[in-house]
Amino acid sequence: MWCCTKGGFHVLGETRLREIADRVLREAKADQTEVLVTVEDSNLTRFAVNSIHQNVTETSVGVRVRSILGKKTGVASGNEISDEALSALVRSAEAAASFQKDNPDFKSLPAPQPIELVDAYVEATASFTPEERADAVRKILDAARSHRLEAAGSFSTEAEEICIANSLGVSAYQRRTASNVRTVVMGPDSSGYGADTSKDVRILDPGRVGREAVDKALQSVNPTNIEPGEYTVILEEEAVADMLRFLGWVGFNGTAFLEKRSFLTGRLGEKVTGDLITIWDDGRDPSGLPLAFDFEGVPKRKIMLIENGVAKHVVYDSFTAGRANTESTGHGLPSPSMFGPVPINMFMAPGTATKEEMLAATERGIWVTRFHYTNPVHPTKTIQTGMTRDGTFLIEDGKLARPVKNLRFTQSILEAFTRVDMISSTIQPVKSLYGGFVTSVPAIRTHGFRFTGTTEF
Repeated sequence: MWCCTKGGFHVLGETRLREIADRVLREAKADQTEVLVTVEDSNLTRFAVNSIHQNVTETSVGVRVRSILGKKTGVASGNEISDEALSALVRSAEAAASFQKDNPDFKSLPAPQPIELVDAYVEATASFTPEERADAVRKILDAARSHRLEAAGSFSTEAEEICIANSLGVSAYQRRTASNVRTVVMGPDSSGYGADTSKDVRILDPGRVGREAVDKALQSVNPTNIEPGEYTVILEEEAVADMLRFLGWVGFNGTAFLEKRSFLTGRLGEKVTGDLITIWDDGRDPSGLPLAFDFEGVPKRKIMLIENGVAKHVVYDSFTAGRANTESTGHGLPSPSMFGPVPINMFMAPGTATKEEMLAATERGIWVTRFHYTNPVHPTKTIQTGMTRDGTFLIEDGKLARPVKNLRFTQSILEAFTRVDMISSTIQPVKSLYGGFVTSVPAIRTHGFRFTGTTEF
């Protein structure tokens, strides 16, 4: 049975999700079985050319079964929850496992551990209506129209239920919410960006987001060329978050670490950045998009990754923890995960400066709003390449002197973090475009940042 709350948010509810999980486990004949049941209610309002052009809502159910036969693993997923469909799903997962080769590194699915739930759900977000999203978007559109600029972007709200269980006794359920607003405001030769995210939609400030994007677009009119080279840079939060996500995928990842593809392989306990850099992952922190457990039912906890420049830990799921003869850190993703475990709730410690103080202290440099189309060049050296976007400015004598055309950078992140000498005193959550990844970071100033090319815009 579906149940309905204010605003039309439909959920199956904890009792029904646990019934589905129990039905799968009763049907299973494998040596070990895991079942992940999710319900997602996603709502999105898109706008472009200063008009809302799309409003979509999708409610979906997903069931994913992982079957273990000895050291063989098979996975099957579906979106039907009838008894017949669940039985067929179990048989598919077990059949897939039977055709696999033994994986000698597999030890076991995780055993149950006590889980303390976190405050991850806000009813106001779950019940936010299309009309309310339209009213919020209007603030952005009005700001753009008033300056004869064009705004495009999106406003989304999400509610999710997650239930994970396995044949060893793991059984966990939680619901959570997320909201996000982002916009690019454009003029004939300029653009600006603004964004905000929170589990509580009431905290979002679309008016501020719109004003920030408009201000950047107005400031970046008539950009000029600048020679590539090494510069002092002030990187705003969106750019810093991009760099941290890169480190999460290629460095803090337990699979990459064990396969010696991580920049931390053989370097735990060593200095890898400057003293000012402290990075951790904490899925329980309510200021992000929290979740009490991972997608294997292992409780999450705070994991220090880099502390005052010293490499401390990488993250593990149950499989990589078995390979490393250690414990899972609660970073399992839905199986099968081709990437392995990754930190999806990263934080960087704030400093003591304001952005204004960072700017005033910079004699010459470049101000970067955010990056675009970033890609790895050399993962073990943490070299990343990409473009600046939506507000790039030359700094002279402590002021934004003029807008400059976007630049390509090719830079080692660890080197950039080694040269950081100022960090903003506040942090901002930044939600990735895909998935529930949120990275809470400050703005930073660093030196010798390498720009390797220019653009025509």
